[in-house]
Amino acid sequence: MSAIGTLNTAHIGVNVTDLDRSLRFYGEVLGFEVIGSGDADGRRHAFLGQGGRLVLTLWQQAEGGYDATRAGLHHLAFEAESIEKVREAEAALKARGVTFAHDGVVAHREGAASGGIFFHDPDGTRLEISVPKGAEEAPAPHGAAPTCGFF
Repeated sequence: MSAIGTLNTAHIGVNVTDLDRSLRFYGEVLGFEVIGSGDADGRRHAFLGQGGRLVLTLWQQAEGGYDATRAGLHHLAFEAESIEKVREAEAALKARGVTFAHDGVVAHREGAASGGIFFHDPDGTRLEISVPKGAEEAPAPHGAAPTCGFF
């Protein structure tokens, strides 16, 4: 343990190019609610959560889409309640034309019980919805390599 004790993730901040478009995606598609927002001198942001708990902050300050070749956020992963909920999310995302990195539910690696879906938000930020178990029968797109690593 470090001298500062145990740390837990409080929330994640993501830069976006169009806050309104991102709010529709994260709200309508992923089910987050706006629990706060601001606009100071044209600099807009929104706090998103579930059940009143802050999970994500969107900052409208990006000039271009996500770039996987630059240092920074690799991907943002959400854990679902069950593999059935992952499949429901997959259907909802496909119905809205969301771009997927892999076809359907995939295992995190060959032989893993954990797995999920991997897709992109409107700015191309890589996202994941997964479960720790329930994906035992799902294929692993990269064999022993981590599925969430290179997509």
